[in-house]
Amino acid sequence: MVAYTLYESDNRVRRYAETLARQGYQVDAVALREAGQSKDVTVLNGVRLFRIQPRVRNEKSKFAYLSKLLFFFLRSMFLLTREQMRRRYDLIHVHSVPDFEVFAALYPKLTGSKVILDIHDIVPEFYTSKFNTSPTSLTFKSLVAVERISAAFSDHVIAANHIWEDRLHQRSVKPSKLTTILNFPDTQLFRQRGRSRNDDKFIMLYPGTLSYHQGLDIAIRAFFLIKDEVRNAEFHIYGGGDQQGALKLLVADLGLQDRVFLKGAMSTEEITSVIENADLGIVPKRKSGFGNEAFSTKILEFMCMGVPVIVPDTTIDKYYFNESVVKFFKGDDERSLADAILHLSSDSGLRKQLVRNANEFVKKYTWDANQKAYLDVVDTLLESKTGGNGE
Repeated sequence: MVAYTLYESDNRVRRYAETLARQGYQVDAVALREAGQSKDVTVLNGVRLFRIQPRVRNEKSKFAYLSKLLFFFLRSMFLLTREQMRRRYDLIHVHSVPDFEVFAALYPKLTGSKVILDIHDIVPEFYTSKFNTSPTSLTFKSLVAVERISAAFSDHVIAANHIWEDRLHQRSVKPSKLTTILNFPDTQLFRQRGRSRNDDKFIMLYPGTLSYHQGLDIAIRAFFLIKDEVRNAEFHIYGGGDQQGALKLLVADLGLQDRVFLKGAMSTEEITSVIENADLGIVPKRKSGFGNEAFSTKILEFMCMGVPVIVPDTTIDKYYFNESVVKFFKGDDERSLADAILHLSSDSGLRKQLVRNANEFVKKYTWDANQKAYLDVVDTLLESKTGGNGE
């Protein structure tokens, strides 16, 4: 597994790696490290973890963002080449962003390894959203070209949702080489253990990346609109990202320091309990731009943990969900989000109904119910490599 991410808090990468480890494979993960984490190789749930580069979320310019990706690319290429010389990998599973990270597996591929490119976020659209560039720009077209070349280099491509599957079919990947696998929650982690809160607060929660397209500023402004009507409400935000400083300033400007709390990132094991003890999940993604098509697994995680959730009426969310399992608000509209919060905070019956419906709905959208699709891809690639059964 190769991913420009913090492994411990990236549910998707961990889920793939630990599933393969449980199947008996020897699995290495190449990822980032947080401040204070050791550079030493460690083992977590059967996965050998290489933390090869520190993660600092301060990419305010295109150059700063690209330079960190390039440093990770070079370091990961060196590590994969070194490890391939010691003992050959059967499979390298590379997680994008960026797409070109797949070429870190150049030497392993030339010496017989199969390569998967897993497109978590479709890069040309992600880049235009992050740096406010045009889809008609030379940069966008160049990123599409990189996407095509990266997909061609790979033996198989995984798309993160069905809308992006169609996009990739149209411009970069032939259908026989592409599988769609959503970021399904792992019920070994996201399972209800019982709430431990017994106070009279109404806790609203967002766990995840603090990036612009996630719309946390919209949610904070919506909270400001309802703070006097729901006096026992608090908004807890967990995670890190390049918007953290701006969000802290916004909280201070609105005088919400005692009601809105930015609590930093947590491991997956820690955040599951936090989610279960929340009263309402908030997914405030922007409808304009990248967020309109980016699937948020937080919604499924809230469902698994028995928490009602408010989501925007984006193209991707209306593709998968309906009003029987989530409460929609008009995307990019803080007043609409505020109204949705007021509605659910005052109607416990509706909250319970959404939870009941979501408990049934999410059974089809867990990793247990869908991991076979991934294991079939792995088996097929290994069979084509060995000419046998991949054992």
